[in-house]
Order: sequence, then structure tokens, then C-alpha cells
Amino acid sequence: MQRLLWLPLVIWAVSSFTFIALRLVPGDVATTMSIQAMTPGQIAAIRAQWGLDQPLWAQYRAFLGELARADLGTSFTQGKPVTALLAERMPPTVELALVALVFSVLFGVGAGVISALCRDRWPDYLCRFVAVLGFSIPWFWLALMLIAVFSVTLRWTPVTGQLDPSIQLRRVTNFVIIDSLLSGNLRALWDYALHLILPTIAIGLSVAGFLARITRSAMLEVLRQDYVRVARSKGLSDRMVVLVHVLRNSLLPIVTFIGLMFGSLLGGAVVTETVFAWPGVGKMLVDAIFKRDFPVVQGTVIVIATIYVLINLLVDLLYTAIDPRLRS
Repeated sequence: MQRLLWLPLVIWAVSSFTFIALRLVPGDVATTMSIQAMTPGQIAAIRAQWGLDQPLWAQYRAFLGELARADLGTSFTQGKPVTALLAERMPPTVELALVALVFSVLFGVGAGVISALCRDRWPDYLCRFVAVLGFSIPWFWLALMLIAVFSVTLRWTPVTGQLDPSIQLRRVTNFVIIDSLLSGNLRALWDYALHLILPTIAIGLSVAGFLARITRSAMLEVLRQDYVRVARSKGLSDRMVVLVHVLRNSLLPIVTFIGLMFGSLLGGAVVTETVFAWPGVGKMLVDAIFKRDFPVVQGTVIVIATIYVLINLLVDLLYTAIDPRLRS
């Protein structure tokens, strides 16, 4: 609850830093549009239209006033409210992040458990090698290699995008999985699953590598505890010992890392979304930075920071469910 009370301060700090950082870099939206042979008068009119001709303190005061009303502003280049753009672009990013996280947890935790239980044997060496390889490969290079092999050479998966242009899907929530199930469009669901494969692997393999190392270290620490020896001496099967005693008591660092990584995936999949032309918030953020679209950049950063804090609050609440000793 204390962290939730800090949320307004965190939003203010993040938004203020973003506001100042954007304006310290030379240029604005009028500068990016001036390449279209615009006259100085037209450029000045654009700056006046968006209030960019005002002193920095006046722009900051107006920005805080809008933020206090939960108004993220209007896009300079698209003329739409930033909240509407985020409502359109956030669902694809959330879906990709969730699917990548599920892949990372299944692959990473599974590899970590095998590695810990087979310590100093060939399964351990293999899992550790794959884990190190996973978090050592840059996302953008892995994404390009996946496209080159599975899309271009083997033609097993689509190259880029979210859905085949020939597929019509009625958008209700902008979550393709949900909309496909609501409309009963199984063709769209299958095509979307094919489009998800490569971005999921490109993002999730790195997270899975870190997760495997953390799981292995946490489990090895618990395996040395006396209560694990007592459980085995009572005749419990290895499966019961691992699931009930070892894995559960190793969950705290694992859950912490999963919570942190999900927040990072929302804003950290920028490169992957750009490579795969994924219509998510990461690609929108990159485009807004290049176009100097201040409201879109500010609004996106604020929303991602808010989600990040809320996820960490959820992780804190999960601690008490995992470890009863923390309830007192």
C-alpha cells in the first residue's frame, strides 16, 4: 500500500524528466516538418499552434495542468488524443509481452529446475549453455536471424505484421486473441498465432536465459536446507519434495524477476516491434521520437511507468501468498 501512495510522485518524476529531456534535445515537430519546403511563417504558426513558442516554464505548467486532469494531450502529427492512440496500440504490446513472458517462464523455470536437479551433469551443462546463449544474443540480431531462417528460407512463418491483410477481424477490444474468440474467427486466431511465434522467441529467449540462471541458483540454495533432507528422510517422493518444498521456497526471487521483466517487456520490446513491424506501443514510441511528437512520447512513458509500478505492487502482494512469514 505504501508503494501505491508513492505512485503520484513516481508519475510526476517520470513525466517531468521526460518533459525536460525532450526539450533539451534540439528541434521540435515544426523542425521535422520544415523539410517539406515550409516558409518561416508557417513554421512559426505550427509552433504557436502547439504552444511551443511559449517559455519552458509555461509549457511545463500547461503540461502539469493537463496531467492533473488525466489528459495526456493530443498528438502533434496525428491530431488524435494520446489516450486514444494508446488504447489502439497498447493491446498488441500487452499481448506480445504476456505470450513472451509465458514462454520465458515455461522455458526458463523448466531449464533452471532441470539444471539444479542435475547439478554438474550433462543436462546441467546443456541448460546453462543455452541460458548464457539466450541472454547473450542481442534481440535485434536474433530477430533478423529468425526472419531469415524461418520466414525467408523455410517459409514456415509470416515475415512481419500482426495479421494477414486478407483476414478481416471485427475489432472490439484490440486484443486479437480476445476479438478472434468473441467473433469465432479461428482463421484469424491461427494466423495471429503464426505471427506471434518469431517475436515471442526473439523477446522471450533472453528473459528465459536470465530466469533459468536465477531459478537454478535459488533452487540450489534451498536444496541445501535441512528441511529438504528431513522431507526426503520421511519417504516423500522426489516430485513432492521438488514441487512442495524446493520450488515453492525458491519462488521469491523468481517472482521478483518475472514482475520486473514484464514491466520491461512493455517498453523494452521497441527494437523487436520495429523489426517485425508489430503495431504496438514500442513502434509508436520510436516513430514519435523521430517526429518529435512530444505528447505521444510523454504519454507513453507515463503509462508504461504507471504499469511498471502497479506490477511491482502486485509482486509485493504475491510475496505474502508465497511466504506466510511475511504476513506478520
